[in-house]
Amino acid sequence: MHQVDFINGKTRVFGIVGDPIEQVRSPEMVTWEFHQRQHNAVMIPIHIAQNDFDDALPDIMRMRNLDGLIFTIPFKVKAMGLAQTLGPQASIVGAINAIKHQSNGDWCGEIFDGLGCVEAFKRRGIALKDKRIQLIGLGGAGSAICVAVAQERPSLMRLFDLNERSTAQMLKLVKQISPQTVVEVGPPCCDGVDVLMNASPVGMLSDARLPLSVATLNKDLVVFDAIVMPENTPLLTLAQHCGCEVVRGREMMLGQISKLVDYFLAP
Repeated sequence: MHQVDFINGKTRVFGIVGDPIEQVRSPEMVTWEFHQRQHNAVMIPIHIAQNDFDDALPDIMRMRNLDGLIFTIPFKVKAMGLAQTLGPQASIVGAINAIKHQSNGDWCGEIFDGLGCVEAFKRRGIALKDKRIQLIGLGGAGSAICVAVAQERPSLMRLFDLNERSTAQMLKLVKQISPQTVVEVGPPCCDGVDVLMNASPVGMLSDARLPLSVATLNKDLVVFDAIVMPENTPLLTLAQHCGCEVVRGREMMLGQISKLVDYFLAP
């Protein structure tokens, strides 16, 4: 009988929940980080249909060897209802992308997308302070990115989301976090900005659309896309063709992996 040494009956289980799920990179990245730290744990993908979320999650969370979950599209806001307590970022953003089982039996939620995004830019040596930024998409990940970017004190943030309520909430938050930042709301465009950020799902998997109506991009623009699959989204493909510097969703994911695992393993 062949044996493996990376999973056994004592292995602790973590999962990532989404609909769809095939685009995620967390299972391999987080599992690798666990093993690098010699922690006996794995992360698995869990595909839950949106209509099944309310019924399925309480049952899944009763697993005795389940220590934590990550949430991706479209559950980052809805998952808030599963947490008894929230971390500092989640309290501001109003969404979570991670939840962990604490020793007292409670589940605590936090969000790391924004921190991972800013970390990706820092690793590239790209400062966001005093930059002019267009952010498209203010869902769970987009809201977290919006808050984290505002904490970097850009000179301008131009915000767009189809949900007017989310846009109004983020407009108010940015003004509170960084009063000196000029905040605008309206259809996305690249004129007068230094950094273009897409945090919407437009361009994910086989979606060939761009998140804004544009045929070309200024080569001096830095373009970020939070989508991890495909790695080169339609937006990033156009940006590379135009000579722009690009920051990929995989880099955002890498920027938050160590923080996520720190969170999961903390007492």
